[in-house]
Amino acid sequence: MDRIIEKKRWTPKKIAAYIGGILLIALATYLIAFADNSSKLNVESQKITMATVSQGSFQEFIPVDGTVHPIKTILIPAVEGGTVDEKYLEGGKPVKQGDPILKLTNNRLVLDFMNQETLMNDLINNLQNSKLSLQQNKFNLRRRLATLNAQVDAAKDIYERNISLYEAKAVSQQEFLGFKREYDRLKAERVIELESQKFEESNARQQIAQLETTIARTSRNLHMMEDNLKNLYIKAPISGQLSSIQVELGTPVQSGQVIGQIDDLSGFKVKAELDQHYVSRVFAGQQASFTYNGQSYPLEIALVYSEVTNGRFPIDMKFIGKVPEGIRRGQTLQIRLQLSDPAPAVLLPRGGFYQSTGGAWAYVLDGSGKVASKRSIRLGRQNPEYYEVLEGLKPGEQVIVSSYDAFNDKDKLELK
Repeated sequence: MDRIIEKKRWTPKKIAAYIGGILLIALATYLIAFADNSSKLNVESQKITMATVSQGSFQEFIPVDGTVHPIKTILIPAVEGGTVDEKYLEGGKPVKQGDPILKLTNNRLVLDFMNQETLMNDLINNLQNSKLSLQQNKFNLRRRLATLNAQVDAAKDIYERNISLYEAKAVSQQEFLGFKREYDRLKAERVIELESQKFEESNARQQIAQLETTIARTSRNLHMMEDNLKNLYIKAPISGQLSSIQVELGTPVQSGQVIGQIDDLSGFKVKAELDQHYVSRVFAGQQASFTYNGQSYPLEIALVYSEVTNGRFPIDMKFIGKVPEGIRRGQTLQIRLQLSDPAPAVLLPRGGFYQSTGGAWAYVLDGSGKVASKRSIRLGRQNPEYYEVLEGLKPGEQVIVSSYDAFNDKDKLELK
């Protein structure tokens, strides 16, 4: 008899089909959940610049072009005006203090000096004549006084002898009174003579004193005029280098006109101009440095000028210690002007990427060195060499620091 064959529900074929479907669903789920859907860009490694993040000392500084100047420059003015008659030295020559540089001619000064000299000689002659006259008057007055004294003594003798004769009635009263009046007159005349001599001597001495004062004043004027004539020879006020002479033979020169300058070569300073952005961060005593012939030399700001012209202000810097051998006037130095003290920091070398990202992110290489992924970072201060890294990067990591303009903000870069 026939037997009913029970139909199998899970055949091997059906089981295989179910398993295959489950595997396909699992694969699709994995691809959706775990696959890398980020945007990528292939980049040739030769066309990018890499830099390594490091731990080091960060210091704010700015590069400055400085020019070497003499420690002191003395302008040479013409004290007196005139015409250039002789030129003893040319610009660029070394000079010693007192060396003649130019000779001027000024006929008016020469004539004034001669007139003053003549006046001086006349005053001296008048003084000598007045002193001689005073001495002669002294002798004459003494002679007159001696004669008058003798007359007074004679009249006194006659008067005193006639007193007894008058009392004895030997002479008349009229005759006696005549002797007395003569004696009194001579005494009074002697008093007047003494006062007259005193007045004349005082007056003569006063005139002599006035003449001496006038002569002294005239002598000072004469010496001043003589100095003015000497000033027609323009001489070096200090030793140094005559850097320029701005006149030629026959050139008229005005009083006070600057005709050149001398550089004091006993030392040097460095002058520079800074952007007004730094005016509040620059001060006297601030440190700087420059490299010359492979060696670093320190500088210090000596003077900050307050005037801002065309958005810039000047500073003067002095050398600290020894001035480098071979430094010359007018030489340009590349200077690092320090704006802060050194401090420990994580450092990232500067690059063009900053213009694209503003320092908010960067492409950082993975351990294989073949893929660079976009990563958020935070940068702080910067100097011409480094950025200060505040967050997002660790020492030893490599970062693409060249420009990102060609990467179109891709999430990853695969280096070829």
